[in-house]
Amino acid sequence: MSLPGNYANLFADCKLFHGLREPALNAVLQAGIRLQIAPDEHFYHQGDPATAFYVLLEGRAKMAKVTVDGHQVLARFLEPGECYGIVAAQEKATYPFSVQAVGVCTAVAWNSETLRDLLHRYPGIALNALQVMTEQCQKWQRRYEEMVTACVEQRVAGTVVRLARQAGKRVQSGVLIDLPLSREDLAEMTGTTLYTVSRILSRWKDDGLVELGRERVVIRDGHGLVTIAEAFRKK
Repeated sequence: MSLPGNYANLFADCKLFHGLREPALNAVLQAGIRLQIAPDEHFYHQGDPATAFYVLLEGRAKMAKVTVDGHQVLARFLEPGECYGIVAAQEKATYPFSVQAVGVCTAVAWNSETLRDLLHRYPGIALNALQVMTEQCQKWQRRYEEMVTACVEQRVAGTVVRLARQAGKRVQSGVLIDLPLSREDLAEMTGTTLYTVSRILSRWKDDGLVELGRERVVIRDGHGLVTIAEAFRKK
């Protein structure tokens, strides 16, 4: 399997493959399969047997979890170049999250047996996987700290700032979060209600902090949002 230049660069820049030389990268690529997922289709569902690992090459996907009481919690958005499903390296593992395509997505996938073989053959991948998982654990620790110590407005501000850093695009009026971001998405990501998020965003709009549209948020005053988001750390 070969990839067009832009895909090949994303693949080589994936954190899991940092430090691999070109022959090893080519061998890893040849061991995978390229696939395309239609909008709203799932790569996998929470609780499914972890049978494959993925690197996203094009499009965006969202990672979500359903709680024991049946509520869906949107954990994060995945961008091109990110990997997911590393739990497939473990035997008899299940996926802890669901991953769903936001638009048309292109990815490379490796089945669990192939992934384990690659980890044995290229120890650098195993070390990178440990680093990726450590970084994710640290991010979840920070999110947990935010959930238990910050008020709702601070959590919403922190989430908007993170999304802008991840998918921000400069436009005339400020920084557009280049994701189909609904108020319900923000409510799921911050552990609050749709009504509360709508009220906060409306106030921010009146204060000149943001510009709002359908599934669209433009940050007009990034410093103001960062100040709100960081307030709980100074208590």
